Amino acid sequence: MIRRLLFCFLLIHSCLAKHIHPGYNKSSRRSRLQQKPEPGPGPGKKWLTLKGAEPLVIAQGGFPGLFPDSSMVGYTAAMAMGVPGTLKYCNLQLTKDNLGVCLADIKLNNCTDAATKFPKQQRRYNINGRDIDGWFPNDFTIDEIMKEIRLLQNIFSRASVFDSVYPPLAPDSVFGMDPKGVLWLNVQNDVFWSSNKLNAVRYIEDSWEYFVADYISSSEIGFLKAVGVSRTFDRTKTKLVFRFLTPVEVEPTSKETYGALINKLAMIKTFASGILVPKDYIWPVGKDGYLKPATTLVADAHKEGLAVYASGFASDVFSSYNYSYDPAAEYLQFVDNSQFAVDGVVTEYPGSASNAIACLAQVPNMGPKVANTLVISHNGASIDYPGCTDLAYKKAINDGADIIDCNVQMTKDGVAFCLDSADLLGKTNAAMAFMDRSTSIPEVQPKSGVFTFDVTWDEIKSVKPLIQNPFQSGGLLRNPKSKHAGKFLTLPEFLELAKKNSSSILIGIQHAAYLASKKGLDIISTVNGALKKTNLNPKQQVLIQSDDTSLLAKFKASSPSYKRVLLFSKVISDAPKPVIDDIKKYADAVNVGKKSIVQTSKIFFSTGSTKIIEKMHAANISVYVSGFSTESLSMMLDFYSDPYTELVSFLEEGVDGVITDNPKTASAFMRSPCVDPKSTAPFVFQPIKPGDYLAQVEPAVLPPAAAPIPPLQVRDVVDPPLPPVNAAARKDESDKNDEKSKSGLRKNDVDVVSMMLLLLIGWVLVIGC
Repeated sequence: MIRRLLFCFLLIHSCLAKHIHPGYNKSSRRSRLQQKPEPGPGPGKKWLTLKGAEPLVIAQGGFPGLFPDSSMVGYTAAMAMGVPGTLKYCNLQLTKDNLGVCLADIKLNNCTDAATKFPKQQRRYNINGRDIDGWFPNDFTIDEIMKEIRLLQNIFSRASVFDSVYPPLAPDSVFGMDPKGVLWLNVQNDVFWSSNKLNAVRYIEDSWEYFVADYISSSEIGFLKAVGVSRTFDRTKTKLVFRFLTPVEVEPTSKETYGALINKLAMIKTFASGILVPKDYIWPVGKDGYLKPATTLVADAHKEGLAVYASGFASDVFSSYNYSYDPAAEYLQFVDNSQFAVDGVVTEYPGSASNAIACLAQVPNMGPKVANTLVISHNGASIDYPGCTDLAYKKAINDGADIIDCNVQMTKDGVAFCLDSADLLGKTNAAMAFMDRSTSIPEVQPKSGVFTFDVTWDEIKSVKPLIQNPFQSGGLLRNPKSKHAGKFLTLPEFLELAKKNSSSILIGIQHAAYLASKKGLDIISTVNGALKKTNLNPKQQVLIQSDDTSLLAKFKASSPSYKRVLLFSKVISDAPKPVIDDIKKYADAVNVGKKSIVQTSKIFFSTGSTKIIEKMHAANISVYVSGFSTESLSMMLDFYSDPYTELVSFLEEGVDGVITDNPKTASAFMRSPCVDPKSTAPFVFQPIKPGDYLAQVEPAVLPPAAAPIPPLQVRDVVDPPLPPVNAAARKDESDKNDEKSKSGLRKNDVDVVSMMLLLLIGWVLVIGC
């Protein structure tokens, strides 16, 4: 068992090391670099911390965002994915023989399988004035815990596939995992330990030959004072930090609330060198989910000579809508806001904190791109505003998108405008306004909808845009304050916006055959005419995207300077050479979903990479990949709920462009010096090799493998010729509209007459009375 665990640790460490895996393809990423970057921000930069040093990354329990808290594999991942000097945070618990163990919670049943292994050991204890039932470490010896008990994921919404595999660790084992041995020891509930004849101070004194903690924190003043005068304490080696709990909780020694103690920083300075506070003490978040103004806590503490460490960071837990679900944006709010910087962050995702501090802080937002992989918007900045609105497009441009996109839809009266699909439902509040227009059109989509080609442009302008929430079922909403903000743009308005801002464009066209044959609408001529009239700058690239090869062939004939993109809406796993040869006849690039490049299992771990990019590149076909966002639920578990780790892993696969709801994140990533694996900076973005983590999972817990996706066939690619535009269909629609209009007028005439008669009768009755 030990040999297998050691192999697992070495394997994961090797795949997470700076040059991630033996087959690490540096040349593929280097070939996408435009210039040799300067070293990124790091220890040489001036920070607004207490002493001007780079903020610390403190790995709470290792990497509990993916692995069980306080497991060796979690600490290994933290060291591999974190900046040099990442601190390992151990939450100390004491056993009945007064020995220490690192565990997420004092209740063993919240973080281990103790309840299963020792069903009769449940007890009730009074801890800080509350009676609590559970399994507690002080009822077990260190041998029982180490030999019999295994760790569980203590956040039940996270991956459980590594449960009951790894044993708990003692602080000296955590300390000795790397040569520098940096360790943060957090000691909670000292009053409880003392009431059960255990002594945390004595344990620390007795352990000084095995480890010396760099930091010791506690939420109890009495404990910190006792450590400060203990026989082995050396303040030159160990810093004492007072940990604040919620403002309403009571500190056991002073009997004051932590909300009151926050105003007594001078007193705290007498026994501690720093404070550890929940992040809301610094940047409060209102009930509406938006940030309030920052408090003066960091400045006040620094004035007293106290370092400030912030806790509560987790990439998969909602924090504030201000961050657009980008974990780096939150870290930067605390370390790079031009007013102050905290001295360290305690995080469950040390890789995300490291990416923010080492790669993204103090870097100009719109500096030159380091990687030339294209950033293509998906309906503009649709994570912040309703998609395809003026506000979404303007933000995408300001955020650094290389290409902004417009999926063109047609109205009944022939107006071309930008909208994600022909169905108004879900993109507008049209469900109430036009529910009587709902129809089922299998040629367009399998479900019924209210379609743009059955509604006039004036009618569309009367409804409000609606922000899309693709992960609403998981509780993740997008920017509620702006859920109806902005206005839809006609195609000419979109093109003028792009021209004004020198943005390249992607024009998406679907259902051209249906529009031509059934509605008499010529979307191809409409798009061509608008592009010609706008007269874009020759430097502005024009991409025409469609899932219809016949449409792409028409643009190849009429506008050969445009780049043609073949859209694959469904997942593809392979493309034989004859199929790729056919694709090459019609398209210069393909747009595929993420799962067509990195395949996924039913438990949301990747299973490996396809050869789609390799084969497309061999035919000189570019590959754009869609589906990127910043919500944690948009990513496979391999990527640590971190969009930067996901992006660098896809860059390593060789993608030519990323299509994203959040261009700001992708743009910041492409402009960071950490994109370059040959950078002289002490830290670079580190890719994950698809399939490595699934290989660590016990086969017994894996679900049955999904059926393989068949490779593409020629019939999946080549479409029949487009039908001619049916002018009669347009005339029929116009006649129907005229008839409806006349019918409405006749009805209105009758209604007016009836109303006049009723008023007259009422007047006669009144006079008669």
